[in-house]
Amino acid sequence: MFYPDNPQELKGVVDQSFRNPRFGPGRAPPSTSKRRVYGIVSPHAGYVYSGAVAANGFYEVSSVDFQDVIMVGPNHYGIGSLVAAMREGEWETPLGDVEVNSELAEEIAGRSSTLHFDSFAHSRDHCLEVQLPFLQYIRQDFRIVPIVLVSQRSDTAYDLGNAISETIAEKGVADSTLLIASSDFTHYEPNSEAHRKDGELIKAILALDINKFYAVLERLDVSACGYGAIATMMVAARNLGATGGELLKYATSGDITGDNSAVVGYSSIVFV
Repeated sequence: MFYPDNPQELKGVVDQSFRNPRFGPGRAPPSTSKRRVYGIVSPHAGYVYSGAVAANGFYEVSSVDFQDVIMVGPNHYGIGSLVAAMREGEWETPLGDVEVNSELAEEIAGRSSTLHFDSFAHSRDHCLEVQLPFLQYIRQDFRIVPIVLVSQRSDTAYDLGNAISETIAEKGVADSTLLIASSDFTHYEPNSEAHRKDGELIKAILALDINKFYAVLERLDVSACGYGAIATMMVAARNLGATGGELLKYATSGDITGDNSAVVGYSSIVFV
């Protein structure tokens, strides 16, 4: 539904996303950046809409020697546990299989009062799966801890973000672990409104200000589907030493297709 099932065609679409001069980084990875990147916020629409925007974040981390990826996104279908990880298994894409890091997942769950293991919660959702081909394009060998949220309240974000940061810090793997928050932003509003609302929300993300983030969400009624995932990674990144976020690219489906009547917003943000 979100990208081609043919491996060569999929690689081509991902490559084109990186090389897109208007919405993408305009070049293929790896990057030459040597700075510490704690994590990224990445969209999860069909690649024709959000692929180039997403490519900015993956380009930035393409020179990072990560071994594990902790991914948090929204549970669009509301099925299964309110906060759900997978204990074991492999996720299959046309570019190959990606293994779940069972040990890391268990240790995060041991520090969280909200996280449960529930593979059913992941059975229909796309928000994490669409990140994998980009990761597979820039790195061959990594494992994942996938987590989806029905509950996206601030107390959930603090609980899970603290559990993630404490686990990887104590294990000494913070430098080799990439954090990904999967979220689109405003849904199905006029293009100008999406830019206005999302711009305000992004300011709070870049400041790593969780209280302001939730206040803007409520005040402007921003329909960002993975707001709890973003907040979770804001907590985790800040705990690990991130001092702020940097907006690499923001665009809407309207900017890309030209239909500005009811758009969806996409952003690529790095925590540094």
